[in-house]
Amino acid sequence: MTDGAFKGFGPKAIPFLKALDFHQSREWFLENRDLFEQELRDPLGDLVDTLTQRFADAGLGLRGDRKKSLFRINRDVRFAKDKRPYNRHVSAILSPDGSKAVQGVFYIHIGLEGCFAGVAWWQPEAALLLAMRRAIETWPDRFRAMVKALKKNGLELDAEGAMKRTPRGFEHVTDKDLVGAIRSRHFAVRHAIDPAGIHKVALVDELVDFTLRAKPLLDWGRAIEGNVPEC
Repeated sequence: MTDGAFKGFGPKAIPFLKALDFHQSREWFLENRDLFEQELRDPLGDLVDTLTQRFADAGLGLRGDRKKSLFRINRDVRFAKDKRPYNRHVSAILSPDGSKAVQGVFYIHIGLEGCFAGVAWWQPEAALLLAMRRAIETWPDRFRAMVKALKKNGLELDAEGAMKRTPRGFEHVTDKDLVGAIRSRHFAVRHAIDPAGIHKVALVDELVDFTLRAKPLLDWGRAIEGNVPEC
């Protein structure tokens, strides 16, 4: 058990993930479960609790729960070709209602493929994505102001995974920046974390600073989401 204040991930956090990835064995994991909880799971829970308080103090409208916000270390392999049972990372989400089922979230990822945080409207459902595209088309100045504010804060929207063609109904949009945005399947910004920094309490300040810098994206998406009719 911990007192809930984030003190850093354990010194063996990344080595544990490397060993787990090497063994990919339930027997090995169960033998080393205490190490997993001490080095990774409990510190991640502490981080979620600490960020929830800090985000509330900053008026960011994002919160989490040390149990519900964490993703499982076990992979869902039911429909996957890759049948390895364990992830190469731990991760968690803080959101407006504390669940994983809503958009406009903060995401933290600590793993072998890198450590990073993101603020995102990630692959939103069809109605919200259409509303976002319509907002870009109808109020381009608002979208450009948001992009400009992000850039001033040292951030830029993720362009990966965009559609190769403009979706139907938006063919008349010709401005290059707007076309690129309308083809996007998500709207997200990302912050790389130095793996050496995950062991330090200062990670909290780093993540709060990043999320404050990403606030223009949260505000833009929330304004649009608030006008999407419920099904």
